[in-house]
Amino acid sequence: MTNGFCNADRTVLRVAGADRESFLEGLVSNSVARVAQGPVYAAMLSPQGKYLFDFIMSSGTDSILLDVRKNRAVALAQRLTMYRLRADVEITDTGLSVLQGFGEMPNGAFMDPRSDALGWRMYGDGCGIPELDIAAWDALRVAHNIPETGVELLPDDSYILEVGFERLNGVDFRKGCYVGQEVTARMKHKTELKKGLVSVSIDGKPVAGTPITTDGKPAGTLHTVSGDKALAYLRFDRAKDDMQAGAAIIRRI
Repeated sequence: MTNGFCNADRTVLRVAGADRESFLEGLVSNSVARVAQGPVYAAMLSPQGKYLFDFIMSSGTDSILLDVRKNRAVALAQRLTMYRLRADVEITDTGLSVLQGFGEMPNGAFMDPRSDALGWRMYGDGCGIPELDIAAWDALRVAHNIPETGVELLPDDSYILEVGFERLNGVDFRKGCYVGQEVTARMKHKTELKKGLVSVSIDGKPVAGTPITTDGKPAGTLHTVSGDKALAYLRFDRAKDDMQAGAAIIRRI
């Protein structure tokens, strides 16, 4: 990758108004109060505890900024508006560009709160730098087991603990109630995860979306593929040494 690039797949929403912090606190998986100390990764869940949206929250001018996948921004704004009721909250699209890079951070940039391996981020009125190299970004995500919106993070399907939100600093188990908290807390404290997102090696050339089997039994699904590595959602009880994805052999790393 170059030192910096424009991620054209992201946009930034602005949540303003006197009630913005308390409003978001009751809706997202992480502590909104932490945004005062730096950017925070979080998700918004359904009442059944399933993933709906993920975003990076940061402080704006009298507002909280939500860095979200562009093709999910309208739906996120609509969902937030549904919960607004009488709260003093305004949700708008800033039109800001999302810039990312590695190495020395420019003024106004911050490290990605999910992992330092993902480099820095900042927001601006335009790009002026190359666009994201998707293949290189996917390789980085696969190397560090980072799920992507709409790829490994599937609305109304994924559970955030199964796709690594605790490891990625995306959930706070000590904060107050939020939509979907009960299911998330129960998965953390009362059960052992039986499925999850993991890195795997590949011997062969399967495509993303290929079912994974063990001895002919369903074991999971292959997601992002990068060279001879990939991300896979697996049943842990069937994640044996040699699994199959079509004609390819899959091994958990």
